Amino acid sequence: MIRVLNIISDTNIGGAGRVLLNYLRCADRERFETAVALPKGSLLLPELQALGARTHEVDGMADRSYHRDDVRALEALIRDENPDIVHTHGALSGRIAGRRCGRVVIYTRHSAFPVPARLRYPPGRWVNKYFNEHYADHIIAVSPAAAENLTDAGISPRYITTILNGVAPVERLDAAALAPQRAAWGLEPDDFVLGILARLEPYKGHMDVLDAVRALADQGRRCRLLIAGTGPAEAALRRRTAELGLEDEVVFTGFLREVAPFLSLLDVQLNASYGTEATSLSLLEGFSMGVPAIVSDYGGNPCLVTDGDNGLLFPTRDAAALAGCIGRLMDEPETRAQMSRRAEAAYHKRFTAERFARKIESVYCQTLKGAEHGTKKR
Repeated sequence: MIRVLNIISDTNIGGAGRVLLNYLRCADRERFETAVALPKGSLLLPELQALGARTHEVDGMADRSYHRDDVRALEALIRDENPDIVHTHGALSGRIAGRRCGRVVIYTRHSAFPVPARLRYPPGRWVNKYFNEHYADHIIAVSPAAAENLTDAGISPRYITTILNGVAPVERLDAAALAPQRAAWGLEPDDFVLGILARLEPYKGHMDVLDAVRALADQGRRCRLLIAGTGPAEAALRRRTAELGLEDEVVFTGFLREVAPFLSLLDVQLNASYGTEATSLSLLEGFSMGVPAIVSDYGGNPCLVTDGDNGLLFPTRDAAALAGCIGRLMDEPETRAQMSRRAEAAYHKRFTAERFARKIESVYCQTLKGAEHGTKKR
């Protein structure tokens, strides 16, 4: 039995937490025993416990990557837990603690973003390379864009394995089950419904989506837009919606614990990110029920959506191009139906939670094997 201690500093259920939950749903429990260290009061706690994971609530660590007090607390936990592998998710303190305890350390890069110049060129590049390679035996990147971030900042490709995220399928709800939600959001049966499910941050591109919906309205083409999620940009987005006169077209749903009703109502899912995007879990969940996507050509999006096959790509920050893509799928229902079938096929071929879990476990075994033969740092 291989013992793995995951360390995650999130207090909310973000992308990293959802990735961990997807792994646990399909983990090989006969070969791998999974424990999770997380901050006290994290919303992840009941979700992890429902999946049978042993959990350890840690003082401090909440929503921060590093603090020396966190390192000390995690060192004590690691020595008590005695895992074979320490697997961290955005928690530098966990990597340092794992290395100090002589454990095999793996961390996952969950995001892709422009690499700053200070990390692209010496001496920052040299420091970043040394630090990351010293405090990890291996790195999992959840998209080629995330892997490119790492190599652009000096990290050797031999430390990196790219594993695209996978998700559990989401069951499409029928019309009767959806009727209360449709009424709550003011949707008519013949509405063309768009949706974006992402934290309300500027770099997620919601402003560009609003501009695209306004452009369509100016052409006399009415669609409805569901914006799901919460975040610091919410007030600005609501103001912009009012400025554009889109109060009748746009619905802010707030945080959704269950995504099946949201996704089941969509004709097309949108992703307009321009600041950080690796492998969007919400896009994959949509694919599992055949929802095609229109996405920016930023980060990991082109790894998920093949233009003209399971969706459409538009140039990042180009609201006019986004409006054109939406208009095309409004006008071409048969094209949309074909993309729906291909989106579901792509999910089953590439993005299932089972496939993802087996690849993670393969990295665990290969990294342990290297450590046993002295080729990795302990």
